[in-house]
Amino acid sequence: MEKAPSKDAWSPTVGVEEEFLLVDPETGAPVNLADEVVTIAREELGLELEHELTGAQVEINTTICRDVEQARQELLDTRRLVAQAARMAGCRAVAVGAPPLGEAIGEVTDSRRYQRIAREFGALAEQQLICGCHVHVAVPDRETAVQVCNHMRPWLPVLAAVTANSPFSGGEDTGFASWRSTVWSRWPVSGPPPVFESWQHYEELCDTMITAGTALDRAMVYWDVRPATELPTVEVRVSDVAATVDEAVLLAALVRALVAQAVVDVGRGVEAEPVPQETLRQACWSAANEGLRGTVLDVLAGEPRPVRQQLDDLVRRLTPIFEANGDLPAVQRGLHLLDTQGGGADRQRTAFRGGQVESLLSLVDVDNADRAEQRQSTAS
Repeated sequence: MEKAPSKDAWSPTVGVEEEFLLVDPETGAPVNLADEVVTIAREELGLELEHELTGAQVEINTTICRDVEQARQELLDTRRLVAQAARMAGCRAVAVGAPPLGEAIGEVTDSRRYQRIAREFGALAEQQLICGCHVHVAVPDRETAVQVCNHMRPWLPVLAAVTANSPFSGGEDTGFASWRSTVWSRWPVSGPPPVFESWQHYEELCDTMITAGTALDRAMVYWDVRPATELPTVEVRVSDVAATVDEAVLLAALVRALVAQAVVDVGRGVEAEPVPQETLRQACWSAANEGLRGTVLDVLAGEPRPVRQQLDDLVRRLTPIFEANGDLPAVQRGLHLLDTQGGGADRQRTAFRGGQVESLLSLVDVDNADRAEQRQSTAS
């Protein structure tokens, strides 16, 4: 019988990173205007944005947040400023996992690290116009971090489905809910990680990949969950950037609660279920293909089950933690959005029916959630 989560689970801090795509405001094709957007954001709006691998992407980061409501407000505020900076630069910032329109090739950012990646990995770099959402959750130490990663592994397919938000490429439906996941899987170190025996084992695996040349350094160990390279956190990076803030916050709340429970379990000597890496890879591929409305292998039950049922099971499992750490309202808000409007991929398909470019771009514009928030406040 599965052990119920503890109500005294640790309530760790959380941080969210989101990557956005810069596109032509009329055609939706990617444009290499990151330098302009970053400069305007800093000098005109007081917002520090990060460059990404290509010049058609920018990244935002929340501060270290005490709970997901704080993260939600920061994401709303920051997305609004990103949208404004993009408009001032003559483009549009959209929250989408992969470019839905135009050619998915960008100019590699002119930095020493990114140029080295381009030299070593060729076309993979310039075709890396994909945008994810990474959730960082604090853990006590490195040894705990690798064990928490082990506990997180079985839930990666469900977490991937929550924000699946990239069904199109080149104006065509790919048949996937998350085309980003397929593009991302071409990197040699990506997808679900193996089970880690210890921090030393994790370090040895990283050293092997660096020696083999499949990763330049530990920052290029792109597993879907990993100990962060510079922060005392576990980083979950399996997800598309969400179309709305409420979906991003739902993801953050799920990850925060899973980490919180895992920290308690590790402290009590509870071992993680050692799901084979290949089993997880198959389930994650199916989750990217099917999205929330599909049926995917439940790696703990050993049989295919609807993703939405698996998500409901996870939420029930974690509800005592949500109640204890105050994240339950954010979870309920995110689930209500998914139940009433569908996932990001579903909404994109509806918006783009008949090739309506403006309808699609309006849906995934980064200030879409902010505008929805304003409409909700007005209605109430």
